[in-house]
Order: sequence, then structure tokens, then C-alpha cells
Amino acid sequence: MPAPIRLRELIRTIRTARTQAEEREMIQKECAAIRSSFREEDNTYRCRNVAKLLYMHMLGYPAHFGQLECLKLIASQKFTDKRIGYLGAMLLLDERQDVHLLMTNCIKNDLNHSTQYVQGLALCTLGCMGSSEMCRDLAGEVEKLLKTSNSYLRKKAALCAVHVIRKVPELMEMFLPATKNLLSEKNHGVLHTSVVLLTEMCERSPDMLSHFRKLVPQLVRILKNLIMSGYSPEHDVSGISDPFLQVRILRLLRILGKSDDDSSEAMNDILAQVATNTETSKNVGNAILYETVLTIMDIKSESGLRVLAINILGRFLLNNDKNIRYVALTSLLKTVQTDHNAVQRHRSTIVDCLKDLDVSIKRRAMELSFALVNGNNIRGMMKELLYFLDSCDPEFKADCASGVFLAAEKYAPSKRWHIDTIMRVLTTAGSYVRDDSVPNLIQLITNSVEMHAYTVQRLYKALLDDISQQPLVQVASWCIGEYGDLLVSGQCEEEEPIQVTEDEVLDVLEGLLVSNLSTPVTRGYSLTAIMKLSTRFSGVNRIKKVVSIYGSSIDVELQQRAVEYNALFKKYDHMRPALLERMPIMEKTTSNGPTEIVQTNGETEPSAVDPKHPPPVTQPANQANDLIVLLGGNDVVPVIQTTIPTKPASAGGELLELLGDLSLSAIPPMTAYNKNGLKIDFTFERANPNPNIAVITIHASNSTEADMTEFVFQAAVPKTFQLQLLSPSSNIVPALNQGSVTQVIRVLNPQKQQLRMRIKLTYTLKGSPVQDLAEVNNFPPQSWQ
Repeated sequence: MPAPIRLRELIRTIRTARTQAEEREMIQKECAAIRSSFREEDNTYRCRNVAKLLYMHMLGYPAHFGQLECLKLIASQKFTDKRIGYLGAMLLLDERQDVHLLMTNCIKNDLNHSTQYVQGLALCTLGCMGSSEMCRDLAGEVEKLLKTSNSYLRKKAALCAVHVIRKVPELMEMFLPATKNLLSEKNHGVLHTSVVLLTEMCERSPDMLSHFRKLVPQLVRILKNLIMSGYSPEHDVSGISDPFLQVRILRLLRILGKSDDDSSEAMNDILAQVATNTETSKNVGNAILYETVLTIMDIKSESGLRVLAINILGRFLLNNDKNIRYVALTSLLKTVQTDHNAVQRHRSTIVDCLKDLDVSIKRRAMELSFALVNGNNIRGMMKELLYFLDSCDPEFKADCASGVFLAAEKYAPSKRWHIDTIMRVLTTAGSYVRDDSVPNLIQLITNSVEMHAYTVQRLYKALLDDISQQPLVQVASWCIGEYGDLLVSGQCEEEEPIQVTEDEVLDVLEGLLVSNLSTPVTRGYSLTAIMKLSTRFSGVNRIKKVVSIYGSSIDVELQQRAVEYNALFKKYDHMRPALLERMPIMEKTTSNGPTEIVQTNGETEPSAVDPKHPPPVTQPANQANDLIVLLGGNDVVPVIQTTIPTKPASAGGELLELLGDLSLSAIPPMTAYNKNGLKIDFTFERANPNPNIAVITIHASNSTEADMTEFVFQAAVPKTFQLQLLSPSSNIVPALNQGSVTQVIRVLNPQKQQLRMRIKLTYTLKGSPVQDLAEVNNFPPQSWQ
């Protein structure tokens, strides 16, 4: 059989291939020749063939059929064979193949070999792909080599020990005696790998961390020698002595000094020396300074040292290298909470980074700028951030707008400044503001009583200029509906009032209803605003006409609103002024959990809602709509969804007054539903002073082995009843009856009829959605009599 081509020739041949198919053909042809050679047990060229196979493996072609050949090369007595064999084992084998267990004896023999280079190959291979079983079997040999006087072997043994500890942490103590003299070694390679080993042990064991804290003075001494030593060609990198070892020592000092006063005190001086003596003209020096800063920030360092570290990061911000600027911004963002004043000194430099062309730097600068905002600099910082919002890419606008809203809410110097800032965001960020911004802004405006006239006038002017920004249009529509009477009366004191008639205001709102730019949600806001103005303007007939037109709209939501408002005009006109009265001041809801604001009956989107992240209420008149349904327009009050509203609506107060306060009265409980592991129990209370109200508390429990997530309980009752659901305690029903979800239902039964209810249950079990309907007709007589 002819001798196979050499590796160099194979590489040259493959590089001549012009297409992927041509290359694949060459590889397949060579693989076939290599397989034939392997079958014939050709020992002469096995090393050459495995080397070619490894090259093909690096190109992405399958080479698994050469695994056993690697083992044969490892067992060879030739160093050249062993070198290729061990390299092949590291590339082609891992713990998932049982073949690697056959190597254990070979590695053990080679660890005790008389030649240091063979021992080095065995250590490299074990440290690269040794399994936990191999590490247990060979840890003793590694520990012996760690104590040898041969520097070449000690550095490789230290790295191998790191791998052994990662695989079998309980073997850590075996290496403890060997670590005693490692830091006394003069060889930088041994020092470097020793520090890596000590770092690994400290990170994995609190006991080891306490044990090695006594080495801090020794580490400080090594670091000082590196800084003060003269030029050494063997270790010099861009004029700095062994920066790799310096970085490793700084990382170990960071771990040893964290939460320890004595260790931190011992390393304060050397950290100051490193911070002041390291050359910053090259990246090497910047890397050491960065590690020094991280160490200073993590240990219990002196305040002056922390200021020095932040000043170093401030200098990084002026560097031409984008990576260094990004690293500085990220580090400052982490430290801004603990060292706020020191970071504030670099505010102007940070704000300048908002103009950087690199999007990553811009995002970090934006986040840091918001973190620096406080009551003293709010006006200046908002000016810069609003300028950034005006010119930034679309991907930044949503986050920037939300940040401005939060900062303005927290530090606004005045109500007018707050509202002006929000107006600027709405006109600048346009449709990029998040959905939850609309209800939050409506709440702010509602609570700023003295600014109502000014706000509605500003928003009305904004509508005349631009109706393409939907959040702006929604907030403006809501405000005009609430405070339209202030707009036409010209009561604004903050600026010159505008002269506008009722018909002009209605023209604008009707224009929103027919505009192609308006979304369905915006049209809902506009129609509700027009309806509210029926109690604030004199032109009720025009409003009635508009409402009746949309009773046949193809938009179901708009149609439902119009039909309900029509019913309000025709059947319940005496209630209209009370239902559409001005919103009261809203309580600020927190994000810690569900609020006690209730949502009355109404038809809402039937998708499940995560109570941790409730969706924004984008229909400010929902409660009024729902109350019309509650008063009877269909045979059955629609199934409602038990979501957590982000704000109350105007009819909510009326309904709560209607229902009255609660007091307890004993009524026997009942099981309403018990199927597929889900059990729904009803317990009853009686309201006082209104005996016509039954208060039902549902208790949902789960006997299956998995949690029921996205749980939603919905209910419907005949039109002679009035139904109200409060927010659920959770949307997860715990498995194995380890807890329950509770929810309160209030039912008004003025005619004392027997209570009937349809319930709809939706949840997810083991990743599969489940939905079921049931009727509950067996209510105890005490609950409705």
C-alpha cells in the first residue's frame, strides 16, 4: 500500500478546493484511505493519519472513528506518537464517551514517567477532559507532582488540580498541604497557576477562604515586587512586568478581602500603589487598573481609595477605545448606589457619552444618567435626557421615556414642571412610550387638581398640531372628557387662556373617531370623552347623535360602548350625571401586590393575566360601560375576567356605595366544582346594612402533583342579579393542596330570587392549557333569601 500523503500536503490540497462540494469530496476520499489504513493496523503511519484526522475535525468534519487510534498512540513508547495521541484524546473525547475510561491506566503510567514532557502531556489531558472517576483515581499522582521541585511540572499539576477540584470538590483538602510552598516559588508560571488554584479553592469553600486569608501579606509582597521590579525581558509586556500575574493576584485579593476588615486593611496600601503607579497609555495598564478598581470596590476599602477608583473610571470615559469606555460605564453603574457623590463628579463626562456613536455605550450612558438624577440636578439632567430622547434611535425611546417619567415623578420640583416634562415626552417619543404610561399619566393629571385647566389647554393645543402620537391623543382625549368645561370657560391662570367653543372641541374629538391614524383604543377614549361631555356641555343632542351612529360600528368594542351609552341616555338618564361625574383623586397603587380596587362586570379581553405584571387599563370609561351592562341590557351579565386594574374608573365609587359595607353572617359553605384535581369551594358572608348583598369567597385548591398556573376564574349571572369580582390572591394554584387561591364575589339580589351562576375556569397544567365551564345552581337558601 502506498504511503499516505503528509498533513502539509493535505492542507495544501484542501485549500485548492474552489467549492464546498469539491472540498467535501477531497475529505471523503482521504477519510476512506485513513479508514483502510486503520483496518490494516498500519502502525507506521498511524500518527500521520490521526494528525490529518484532527485537521479535518477542526474543519467540522466527523472524525469519531479515530478515537481508538488515539488510545493506541497514547500507549506507544514514542513521544511523537504520544503527543498526537493525547492531542486527539483532548479534541475527540469527552466524558460522554466510555472510551475515555480506557485511558486511565495510560495516564497513570505517564504521570509516573521518567520524562517530564510525557508527564506534562498526561497532566494536560487529565486537566482538559478528565471525568470525575478519572480525577478520583489519579488525584494522588497529581498531588505528588504538585510537590515536586520541577517548575515545569508544578505549573501543569496546579492547573490539573483546578480541574480535579471542579470535578470532585471533596478532594480539595488533599491539595491543601501542597499549597503551602507554592507562593514561595520564583518561577512566574508556577506563581500564576498557584494563584489560579488558590482562587478556585477560595471560591468553592468558605473554610478554605478563611484558611488562605493569612496569605494576604505574602500576596501583597509578590504584587509589590512586580510593581517595583525593573525591566525583565522574560515577563515584560508593553513596559509592565507580568500583567497576567498581577491581574490574577488582584482577583484573589478581591475574594480574600471581601467582608473582612483585617485583610482589606492589609491590601489598601498596595492597591493605592497599583492605582497610582500603573502606566495607562497601553491596554495592558488599563486592564490592571480595571482589576484594581473592581478589587477596591469589592473589599472594605477606605473612602479615599474608593474615590481614587471612581476617578480612574472617570479617566476611562475619556479614552478613545470604545471597550474601555463601555467597561467604565458598566462599572460606574454598579457603584453609583454606594458612592453616589463620587460618581456625580463625572456627570458631565457621562452625559457626553450619550452622543457616542456606539449603541452599547449610549445605552449604558443613558442608564447611568438616570441613576445620577436627584432633586438637585433634575432640571439640568432632564434637559440633557430630553435632548437625547429627541435625537436617539427608536430602540432607545421606550426606555428613555419610561426613565424620564420615573425620574420626574420622584424628583419633580413642581407640578407644572412635571406636566410640562411629560407633555414634552409625549410629543417627542410619540408612540414609543409604553402602554402603562397612559394610565399613570392620567393618574398624575387627576391628582394635580390646581393644574387641570392648564393641562387640558396644553393637551388640546397638542391635538390641534399632531394626532399621530397615540398615547398623546389618548391622554388628551381623556383630559378633554374630564375637564372640557374648564377648557371652554377659559379659566387657565398659568398661561393665556385660549378661546374655544363647545362645537370646536367636539369637532376635534369626532375627527379622532374617523381618523385613519387612530387605533381602536384611541377611538374608545374619544367616544367616552364625547359621552362625558354630555354632562359638561350644553349640546347634548349632537352628542346623542354621535353616540347613536357608532351603535352599528364594525369595531365590537366601540359598538358596545355606543350601545351602552345609548341605553344610558334612554333608560337611565337620571343616573347619567352621577355616572359621568369627574374622577376623584386616585390612590397611588404599588407594584408589591394586587390592589383592592375592584372591577365591575364588563366584557374584557378573555386572556389570562399575570398579576405580577398587570396590563395597563387602556379604556378609562370601562367602569361606566360595565355598570350599564350590570343594570341589564342582556339576559345574562357577561362573563368577566378577574384582572387587577391599574386605576379605578368613575363608576367604581357609585357601585361601592350601592353595595354598602360588609359584616359577617354564618351561611353553610358548598363545593361548586370538583374535577380533574381542581376543587372550588364557596363560603358565604352577608353584607350589612344591605341584606340584599351576598359576599361569596371562592377557595380554589389543587390536588394534582403540578402547580396550576395562569389560573383565571370567571362568572356570569342572570340580569336580575348584579355581580362584582375583586382581584384574586394569586394566579397559581399550588400542587398537592399546599395552598389555595381566594377571590371575593359580591352578588346583589334585590328580588330575592334563587341564585344561579355559570362559571368558567381557565388554567395551565404541565404546560397544557385547560378550560372548563360549569353551572352552579345548588346555592344554600340562606345565601339568597
